Amino acid sequence: MNDLSPEFSKEQVNRQSALALAHIGDGVYELMVRTHIASEHEFSNEDMHRNTLRFVSASAQAAAFELIRESLSEEEHAVFLRGRNAHSKSPKHTPPAEYHAATGLEALFGWLWLLGRRERLEELFDIILVDLPDGASKKSEE
Repeated sequence: MNDLSPEFSKEQVNRQSALALAHIGDGVYELMVRTHIASEHEFSNEDMHRNTLRFVSASAQAAAFELIRESLSEEEHAVFLRGRNAHSKSPKHTPPAEYHAATGLEALFGWLWLLGRRERLEELFDIILVDLPDGASKKSEE
């Protein structure tokens, strides 16, 4: 196993708690967003940060799940539900349903990452990118 590109057995991954999967998936998802924004667009540092936040907020992640929902296998949907239903304290400024959906998306991304399913991660992320937040697909005019 390489620390930067781990690949665990399905049994090892499924033993992880939903919140552990979400913890990993949060980082994976944010790295994918940051990489996309940095490589596909010419933004100032401030604009890169602002556009990254548009993707990684709980609201944006809940919306991202809706974009990929129909593309998920039964197993992937079960992982999402496991993450969504995990007992975690939602922040005061985010509706609980959005926060839990975001946790489910993160758990799915963490699960796929730990299984080494990079192509599947890219497929799902590409679906999400079809509906970029306003301004994220346009070059900064500043």
